[in-house]
Amino acid sequence: MLEEIKKTAAWIQAQTAGFRPEVGIVLGTGLGDFAEQIEAAYSLDYKSIPGFPVSTVEGHKGRLIFGTLEGRKVVAMQGRFHYYEGYTMQQVTFPVRVLQQLGIGYLFVSNASGGINTSFRVGDLMVITDHINLMPNPLIGPNLAELGPRFPDMHNCYDKELIARATAIAEQESIKLQYGVYVGGTGPTFETQAEYRYFKAIGGDAAGMSTVPEVIVARHMSIPVFGVSVITNCGLSDEIGDHEDVQLQGKKAGVKMQLLFRRMIKEL
Repeated sequence: MLEEIKKTAAWIQAQTAGFRPEVGIVLGTGLGDFAEQIEAAYSLDYKSIPGFPVSTVEGHKGRLIFGTLEGRKVVAMQGRFHYYEGYTMQQVTFPVRVLQQLGIGYLFVSNASGGINTSFRVGDLMVITDHINLMPNPLIGPNLAELGPRFPDMHNCYDKELIARATAIAEQESIKLQYGVYVGGTGPTFETQAEYRYFKAIGGDAAGMSTVPEVIVARHMSIPVFGVSVITNCGLSDEIGDHEDVQLQGKKAGVKMQLLFRRMIKEL
């Protein structure tokens, strides 16, 4: 696996004239428009990148965008990979491993999620303070000792300093933030109401089908992480889960997320 990671990173460097990003950004469902904010220098389709999976989900364009944002060199994943697409956890997290080899020092992750906390409303931004993993752990199997320890600590897996910075920026920009624990499940079914009640009972504030594997791998490699969930539906209501509406709500709330991410990246 390590050889494949390095091989892919070397191929990308050859295609991008050795571009070395400082920040990696993972854009979730309905949030891909953020990539348009980047002054793009290079754009690579996933299908052209050796070793990369191909995104099969509507709303995930499947491109790696290299460029500058607020004076910083960044790389954005315009679309991610999910366990429910049939990929292994190692395939799901392979791109984050590659981004680390390319040089990122921070990882920003985003997703669309269902609200569990009854104080949340559709369109809210929830800063992820912690997570509960209900998927297979991507570190199961031989440890890549060159990248991280066999038993990585998950305390502060969402960086407290970055969360504090986000809070200060949100106050300046009059952006309302929620804070909470993200529950990562396999999907692809939207959760039942009984499952949402269970998630609430174990301490969850929002639930989705992504993000956690990427964060585990990033922390394995000691990369500071900042994460935001866009609340696109309220799981404990009688609403029917609909992917098209999730994309729509994600795009609406994505405007606030874009402003927050831009300011944070500028001030890193």
